[in-house]
Amino acid sequence: MIEFFGKTQIDFVGKRMLFFGLSGLGVLLGIIALIQIARGSGNLGIDFAGGAAIEIKFNAPIKIEAARAALEAAKLSGADLQEILGANRLLIRFKKGGTNLGAQVQEAFSKAFPDNHFVIESSAEIGPTIGRKLRKDAVVAITLSMIGIVAYIAFRFEFTFGIAAAVATFHDVLVVLGILFLAQKEITLLLVTALLTIAGYSLSDTVVVFDRIRENLRFRKKETFDQVINKSINDVLARTFNTSATTLLAVLSLFFLGGEVIHDFALVMLLGIIIGTYSSWYIASPLLLLWRKGT
Repeated sequence: MIEFFGKTQIDFVGKRMLFFGLSGLGVLLGIIALIQIARGSGNLGIDFAGGAAIEIKFNAPIKIEAARAALEAAKLSGADLQEILGANRLLIRFKKGGTNLGAQVQEAFSKAFPDNHFVIESSAEIGPTIGRKLRKDAVVAITLSMIGIVAYIAFRFEFTFGIAAAVATFHDVLVVLGILFLAQKEITLLLVTALLTIAGYSLSDTVVVFDRIRENLRFRKKETFDQVINKSINDVLARTFNTSATTLLAVLSLFFLGGEVIHDFALVMLLGIIIGTYSSWYIASPLLLLWRKGT
């Protein structure tokens, strides 16, 4: 990779205000999304909004339109149906509480499809009280992780490095959350897990750059701070690209071949890797320069 890139001299901090502005818009969208999710708005999954999820396996393929008509005939409207291709499985989500929804769905399908034997493979119901608690716990988990990041980087480097790393990590999580909110993706506990995963990935990427900055500060004392930052990022550019590219290949495999269940998780990881790499170059490191020089 070093031979592929050669000796680069990219000015990563020269247009920092432009990238700060672009990232600010993404962070603003993420903050709006976070507020809406905390209030219970947005496309919340049953983990946060309450409801039921039922997975059914049929002997023969079944059309979603026919399944939806059978549920509506049984007065079970408002269901979100998702077909698991190639497996004759149907995932049904109800974003509202109910009594014995699994039994009602089973009765409706038994009447509508008497010749297509099926079994309910899984059924889970979550009340609105539990959903509110899970929303609160998710926000607490993300907040505590950010505090831990500041403490770790401050201990390993210095306090300004810790703040810069935390801001960059917050940036990554909020931008990805804002994109998901804008795309009306269903917010579930699995996506919260993915957000925490990309926070860890972003931190790891940032630490590599910060470590080189710290090293160059000791041996390049005659150079200005912005020159040291640019030199440091260019030094690890091949390593960062190699890491991001190989991780992307693995996540792309999950995205295209992993199936419907893990599709959204893989999407969050794809966005997180791209945005996390960008923030290590154009957000975290330039923030150090901003606080050192005030410009």
